[in-house]
Amino acid sequence: MHSFLEPFTFNNGATLRNRIMLAPMTNFASAEDGETTVDELAYYRERSTGTGAVITACANVTADGKGFPGEIGVYDDSLIDGLADLAETIQAEGAKAILQIFHGGRMCPPDLLPDGQPVSASAIPAERENAATPRALEHDEIEEIVEAFANATRRAIKAGFDGVEIHGANTYLIQQFYSPHSNQRDDTWGGSRYERMTFPLAVTRAVAAAALEAPPEFIVGYRFSPEEREEPGITMDDTLELVRHLAEEDLDYLHVSVQDFFAGSMRDENDTRSRVEMIQAEVGEQIPVIGVGSLYTVDDANRAMATGVPLLALGRELIVDPDWVEKAADGREEEIRTELSLEEREDLVVPETLWNTIGNTPGWFPVKEHREEEDHG
Repeated sequence: MHSFLEPFTFNNGATLRNRIMLAPMTNFASAEDGETTVDELAYYRERSTGTGAVITACANVTADGKGFPGEIGVYDDSLIDGLADLAETIQAEGAKAILQIFHGGRMCPPDLLPDGQPVSASAIPAERENAATPRALEHDEIEEIVEAFANATRRAIKAGFDGVEIHGANTYLIQQFYSPHSNQRDDTWGGSRYERMTFPLAVTRAVAAAALEAPPEFIVGYRFSPEEREEPGITMDDTLELVRHLAEEDLDYLHVSVQDFFAGSMRDENDTRSRVEMIQAEVGEQIPVIGVGSLYTVDDANRAMATGVPLLALGRELIVDPDWVEKAADGREEEIRTELSLEEREDLVVPETLWNTIGNTPGWFPVKEHREEEDHG
């Protein structure tokens, strides 16, 4: 049997039936207020039948932290019933349900926000076209957001989720506080590398404290991006220091966010070491590390597991083939799809907005039509 099909038990006693998790991917399928929808539940049901756990798309912990249209909401008690439907849908197929909790910070589109004003650690816009300049958060507001993460965790518990994942990756608010590009504060929330760690650690501790209200098997994870392209930006040294601190916190796993498990540095093309392998080497003895990124085949997954990481997350791979795990388990590896056909949306149970986004974002997914157009171009 492939090692990724073996059960995995966290230190808190929670057991996954196998080591494959659905990676969190925005699907744009929730209602405008963040309520889950029939299309969204169908998407998750299809991808819960074989996986050990499903990590949902990000759910905003405050109304002004919404980063995407159609995003799951966890910012108000009125959303708990819909969240419970989502948790039950995932669990009914045998997977653990983990809600990713999030604040978009300066990456929030103004038109999705109640007052049209993104916020961040400092009033510095992102380095992207037409980026809005955020308002620097006041001390009291920062503490309120920390508490919002705790309250989101309490709502996840009430909704019956098996855990939460703190979204500290992909340039959103938690990462913005750690980044020297977006955090140029000179108070307790910024300054040195250690001081920039204050907000991520405060959120982690608040979430862990709220999780004590759940059964002991409630899972708390933390996702992060190893590097930033910006200058100054987060370096691998910064991240190794962060994960050393996170490994000392009351967390059940660390989840690396990269596009390719085996890729080297985005900052230094001469540094070809896998970021995931470096993190596993640094803290893997202390805390489980989830590896991710372009693991389309069973051979890819076995090669990744051979590095020592105990868990793998598949995102694009489980959109391309929702039956990936079942096919691997049944010895039908050659039947695993590794490319999308843009005619297969209904068969693959993918919400329409996500499907259109995939089709309009060349290079994000391996798509048959795109490759054939290139071959004949």
